[in-house]
Amino acid sequence: MESEVIIPAADDTRELPGTLNRPADARGLVIFAHGSGSSRLSPRNCMVAERLAERGFSTLLFDLLTAGEARERSNVFDIDLLTGRVIDAVDWVRGQDVLGALPIGLFGASTGAAAALVAAARAPGDVAAVVSRGGRPDLADRALPDVRAPTLLIVGGADHGVIELNEQAYARLTCTVELRIVPRATHLFEEPGALDAVIDLAGTWFGSYLHGGGI
Repeated sequence: MESEVIIPAADDTRELPGTLNRPADARGLVIFAHGSGSSRLSPRNCMVAERLAERGFSTLLFDLLTAGEARERSNVFDIDLLTGRVIDAVDWVRGQDVLGALPIGLFGASTGAAAALVAAARAPGDVAAVVSRGGRPDLADRALPDVRAPTLLIVGGADHGVIELNEQAYARLTCTVELRIVPRATHLFEEPGALDAVIDLAGTWFGSYLHGGGI
């Protein structure tokens, strides 16, 4: 069942629109953190969310920034701000009846992956798993040793600069971690079959680490 929700930002009176999908008997909930220049309507994240819902996961896509904030280019690289919004979403989920009892995974893309990693470090008791798609973990560098949630780093095989950043993050993460390269894929995973590979990898990862009762 899909519904539109509002995530209140803890730092002020701003409200962040979101889309919540609650399949029957969900075994976990995945919160999406989109990348710079994107929104909860990201076609790639929407496709991943739809396919994860088919696998029995609740999903929450939401805007990390208000429309006004997004017009300020510096905000899309403000990892502290974005991290706070991810934690706001985690707190909102935890405050919901039944839904709040599900284990939470974070799926982050690009700068959103950095925010997801920092959020996992700051809220280790609330985040059970992290998946990064084409992430910028260098923007979360100081937080990496504090991440406890099992973390999957997914990078396109043709996204050479980002591969190097993820290799460096892989070496700094002390949690359970894997780095998977999708052959011939570029940063947005637009090549035929590339996003399907991401979905399979993410679905398997979340399936391994998100275990909870149904709703």
